[in-house]
Amino acid sequence: MPEALVIGASRGLGLVLARELARRDWQVIATTRDGASPEGLTTEQLEMTSPEQLAALRERLAGHRLGLLFVNAAIDRGNLPIDQVPTEMFTEVMITNALSPLRALEALRGLVVPGGTVAVMSSEQGSITRNTEDGYELYKASKAALNQLMRSYATRHAGDGHTKLLIDPGHNRTHLGGPDAPLDPGETIPMVVDVLEAHAGTPGLRFLDRHGETVPW
Repeated sequence: MPEALVIGASRGLGLVLARELARRDWQVIATTRDGASPEGLTTEQLEMTSPEQLAALRERLAGHRLGLLFVNAAIDRGNLPIDQVPTEMFTEVMITNALSPLRALEALRGLVVPGGTVAVMSSEQGSITRNTEDGYELYKASKAALNQLMRSYATRHAGDGHTKLLIDPGHNRTHLGGPDAPLDPGETIPMVVDVLEAHAGTPGLRFLDRHGETVPW
């Protein structure tokens, strides 16, 4: 049974992802910030923005052999023009959405088997090419920073044989996406898992949507 670690599965897309993997007979470990244990999942408590907690999780999982390491974490602090964003808000969003996912990958990548996959939940909002509509400047910037840092990660670890994926799941009805979002996670996340499984064992970095199509940087 392949083993997966899903970082950020307290709710929303991460929780649906962990449950979909489990439904497909993956052995799933899911992290939650508050230590809650969603039904049917093995969980570990983790505040991803804490390097100390990441190191402790790495020690607790020593000996595990992951076929998939998936980092799902993001916050949004509203639709403010960038000149109105307080410094503290800018720092919080960038640490959560860009810095911490890459810290998680660096801390935990040693658990991933040769030929395994490391993936991060990104967004079309991080595409500079597709940034043609006004709004959500800080969130867009944080996802663009995430994508750039993932590109640097892939360059630094080009020889490790891991599949590396940035995934755009679309605009889903979650706490982050809002109740009026057009997509249902119950329909989109199985498509995301299809993409993950289809690209397993193919080294290199790709930025893909839920259909497996390339998203322009």
